[in-house]
Amino acid sequence: MAKRTIRTDRLIIVLGGAIILLGLLILWLVSRNAFGRHEPTPEQRAQTQVHALVGKKARVTYTETGRRRAVCGYLRNGNEVVAFVSRPNRLMLETDPLKIEFEQNQSDLCPGFLKRRGDLPQ
Repeated sequence: MAKRTIRTDRLIIVLGGAIILLGLLILWLVSRNAFGRHEPTPEQRAQTQVHALVGKKARVTYTETGRRRAVCGYLRNGNEVVAFVSRPNRLMLETDPLKIEFEQNQSDLCPGFLKRRGDLPQ
């Protein structure tokens, strides 16, 4: 019986094909952000900030996406409805002592945000 050997040119083709397939798989996974940390949506970030600042019973009832990764909206804490501006590193409420800074941030980051409480969806 003849001894079976793998020819070098066939081995190079098989290994080259395997490398190309592996490269395509890695490229596909990277394009789908499979290796990276999943960043929460701005609305999820706002809800997390509201829970941390106001409490677990508070819930976000309305949001609008603003400029520079900001979210403006309303939160409900019991019977109280409060407007907020959420940036990646800060949450400001309309009840904060810095009322003027809140209004400036709201007009700068969310210029079309609902101004009257009557506009709040139930």
